[in-house]
Amino acid sequence: MKIELDTVYNMDCLDLMREMVSQGIKADWCITDPPYGIGADKDLRANTQYGQALAKSKQYGKKEWDTRRIAKEYFDLIREVSKEQIIFGGNYYTDFLPPSSCWIVWDKENGDNGYADCELAWSSYKGAVRICRYKWQGMLQGDMKNKETRIHPTQKPRPVIDWLLNKYTKEGDLILDPFMGSFTTAVSCHKLKRRFIGAELDEEYFALGQDRLKHETAQLSIFDIGGSNGL
Repeated sequence: MKIELDTVYNMDCLDLMREMVSQGIKADWCITDPPYGIGADKDLRANTQYGQALAKSKQYGKKEWDTRRIAKEYFDLIREVSKEQIIFGGNYYTDFLPPSSCWIVWDKENGDNGYADCELAWSSYKGAVRICRYKWQGMLQGDMKNKETRIHPTQKPRPVIDWLLNKYTKEGDLILDPFMGSFTTAVSCHKLKRRFIGAELDEEYFALGQDRLKHETAQLSIFDIGGSNGL
């Protein structure tokens, strides 16, 4: 296969990254959220009001993508096919990743309930620890006027990925996401004029993500046309 830019493939990301190696394609950044092996695919809190949350948790359906930690080979290939990396859940893989001075903390502004206050992302970037604050508390989101539909249990909000792209990348950079999930990285890249390559193995999430990307890019294109006409 010939890898096309601005494309997400329904395939195992190991195969995609091996193809990148063989075709001499190297991304400027890999920004991704791999499985951690913590059972997030089991939908254990579906339709329950957990830890003083204001509303019941959404039902996503049980899957099999988070049954165990992924192998070191994934991280070795990620580092081979990208110049710099930001990896959510890197705290679960410190035995596979080198020490970092630039951990990124996503403060979810969850308030007083049983859910985690934040998530950590490991970064290869040579800088200081940084904090991104964005509320992501069930039905409550940081931008209630533009609420995102959550299609994946570990979905990252677009403003968080936008923040990463704006802070660490530049227009025209090629961004790799081997675990595309809900396609947030692809949507943010399109919005902020970055190129992207991605993979998502689960057929259901791939189909939902493709629909989301088509819808979001169509909406953004309409706004671009309106802006160019002074509307």
